Amino acid sequence: MKLSLLLAAFFLPLMRAQVPHWGPCPEPTVQTAFNLRQFMGRWFEVAKLPAQFEKGRCIETNFTLRTDTSFTAVSSELLKGELRKIEGVGVVEDPKNPAKLGISFSYVLPYSPYWVLSTDYVNSALVYSCTDILRLFHVDFAWILSRSRTLPESTIQKSLEVFSNNNIDVTRMVTSKQQGCDKTL
Repeated sequence: MKLSLLLAAFFLPLMRAQVPHWGPCPEPTVQTAFNLRQFMGRWFEVAKLPAQFEKGRCIETNFTLRTDTSFTAVSSELLKGELRKIEGVGVVEDPKNPAKLGISFSYVLPYSPYWVLSTDYVNSALVYSCTDILRLFHVDFAWILSRSRTLPESTIQKSLEVFSNNNIDVTRMVTSKQQGCDKTL
C-alpha cells in the first residue's frame, strides 16, 4: 500500500490536467472493419477530456497516409495568438485490429494508444487513449472529433453515451473552443 501511495504521489503531479483513475485501463470496443485510408484527412477537436498538452483553442489534426499501416499526424492549436504545430507518426499496431492505432509525437517516446472507438469517416469520430501505471491506476484521454468545427448536440450526446457504455468516465469532458479560428489560421 505504501508503494502505491508513493507512486501516486510521484505520478499525479505530472498529470495535473489529465484524468487519473484507480485500476487498469478499460477495454473499450473499437470500430469494426476500420479503414485507415478513409480516416485520413482533417479532424477538428469538438470535445475532450482535459489534456496538459492541449492548452489552446482551434485544435485540429491532419492525418496523412504514409503506407498502408502508417501515417503522419500534424496537430495544431492557437495559443496566446500564436499558431503551434507538432508532427507525429502513427501506426496500425495490430493488422487484425486496425482501429487500435498507436501515435507518437517524439522519437524517444513509445507509441501511445490512439483507439478509434467509432467513426462514420465523413462527420465524426470518437478516439480514446489510456495508459496504465503499473496497473495501479491509469490516465486516459478521450476526444470527440468532427470534419467541421461543430457537431449537433444530439451527436455529442450519443458520443458521450458510447464512451460511458465502454466504462470511460467522461464526466470531466469539456467542449473545445473552435470559434474565430478561420480568421487566424
